[in-house]
Amino acid sequence: LSFVVGLFIVQGTIGLAMEQRRGLFRTLRCLGLPFQNLVVILAIEITIIACVSAFIGLIIGYFIAASLLPGVAVTLSGLYGVEVDNGLTLRPQWVLSGLAMTLLGAGIASCHSFFTLWHLPILQAPSTQARGQQVLRNFNGWARAGVGLLGIGTLSLLLWGGLNGGFVFLGCLMLGTALLLPFCLWHILQAGQRLTRHPLGHWLWADARAQLPGLSLALMALMLALATNIGVGTMVSSFRVTFSDWLDQRLTSELYVTARDDTQGAALHQWLAQQDLRVLPIRSQILRDQAGQITIYGVLDDPTYRDNWPMLEAQPKVWDRLAQGKGLLVSEQLARRRKLSLGDTILLPQGWPSTVLGIYSDYGNPHGQAIVSMAQLLRNAPQVPNQRFGLRLEASDVPALIKKIQDRFDLDRESLVEQGKIKAASKRVFDQTFLVTDSLKLLTLGVASFAIFTSLATLWSQRLPQLGPVWAMGVSRRTLAQIDILRSLLMAGLTALLALPLGLVLSWALLVVINTEAFGWRLPVYLFPLDWLWLVTLSLLAALLAALLPAWRLFRLQPSALLKVFSSER
Repeated sequence: LSFVVGLFIVQGTIGLAMEQRRGLFRTLRCLGLPFQNLVVILAIEITIIACVSAFIGLIIGYFIAASLLPGVAVTLSGLYGVEVDNGLTLRPQWVLSGLAMTLLGAGIASCHSFFTLWHLPILQAPSTQARGQQVLRNFNGWARAGVGLLGIGTLSLLLWGGLNGGFVFLGCLMLGTALLLPFCLWHILQAGQRLTRHPLGHWLWADARAQLPGLSLALMALMLALATNIGVGTMVSSFRVTFSDWLDQRLTSELYVTARDDTQGAALHQWLAQQDLRVLPIRSQILRDQAGQITIYGVLDDPTYRDNWPMLEAQPKVWDRLAQGKGLLVSEQLARRRKLSLGDTILLPQGWPSTVLGIYSDYGNPHGQAIVSMAQLLRNAPQVPNQRFGLRLEASDVPALIKKIQDRFDLDRESLVEQGKIKAASKRVFDQTFLVTDSLKLLTLGVASFAIFTSLATLWSQRLPQLGPVWAMGVSRRTLAQIDILRSLLMAGLTALLALPLGLVLSWALLVVINTEAFGWRLPVYLFPLDWLWLVTLSLLAALLAALLPAWRLFRLQPSALLKVFSSER
């Protein structure tokens, strides 16, 4: 997405640079320079700039990777048990691929500008209108292409499905709505112009519409960045809320103890029972078949599970039937992977219960799990390890119990873990998981904001023919500068409002489609309006900062510069 946003920016910048230098091109053509040679010179110029930019990007990317690598290593180690070396390795093929992406992107971004340059009369004077009329004729075409992409994405999701279909849907959704943005903004601005009766307000709407061709690509980049921030932010925040609630349900024991071996585990269990504590053994057996790995846990019939276990679906009296050995509970991943629902039968070795009594959530686990009664587990696998225990007691009694266990069984401190520390460690891993995501969100928003600034700065010199007559009719430069800022805020605000529904659809696709297909579990969608308000505020602030320099230049502009407009051929 960052690369696509960058392509929008590069395409808009190249197009505006071509328009700014149309006077130079006209002079060179009049002096006899063939058009083919002009294109070759411009292509070499763009290639040199792209190569320099690529190497700068590689250097910056190396330092970004160095800062993010420790967090990624912790995530992979905590979630999947994969140890990652903290040293960076820069492979030549990565450098070449980055350079190739940059050159290919620059070539794609330049094609439209070269095509426009070919078709516009080379002797026509520089003007926003010359370029604008050509682009305006394309708005309807862009809108039709956008609708077509949305249709292709919807069909891929309905007919193809799966992870690949979900990614095609995401790509078509983002590009399709980006192509629809100029069309929507054009008609919104046109409606505002029709509804305004004040002459200056009428001119504000008309001027915003006239500047839309030059700003459209930057606004498309801003919309994609905002939608991504809304969509990914909603996904991460929904995951965080769900994950925290799930931890509270799963980690109900106040203390978790791990013995060194089964002998010590048996003695520890007996001693803990004598202390009048509720002891919940954590014992499991791993079964493997052609469909994959299943870890089967045994649980006691205890209120801890009845009151807290995170069930998604369950049959009536599920815990009574589980205690009687009439079935088992399966994790959501296992249920989705093997297409199981309540009452179905799962294929397990002889002697294990096979009827699905309930489905529970198990976030972050790549393997399937199932739960049977402890008696059923010990009947089928009597040799399962007996080393881990969850203890239920008052939180205030935990420190004293830890000291007693250490004194009697000589266990190190790492073998006795309080509930709060496990939750804190889990949440740290969670935050590290999305560190890269948060960094890229900020990057896309920053790049899109910079695109607005460059577009406004480039359009500055071309706006004088529109501003001169308005100033000559009595509107002060201060008022014109304020209107310029208001116009930028208007465009950014409308873009942010249009980005909101796109971001919500994106979050739905990530949570319901992509996440379910990739990991086997579905997360509920939570809404965070305050986060949206913050993002809209950031977009308006970015537009304000981008408009300040052109507005300041307009405020400080000498009247003689505005008067020269009337002597110019523009």
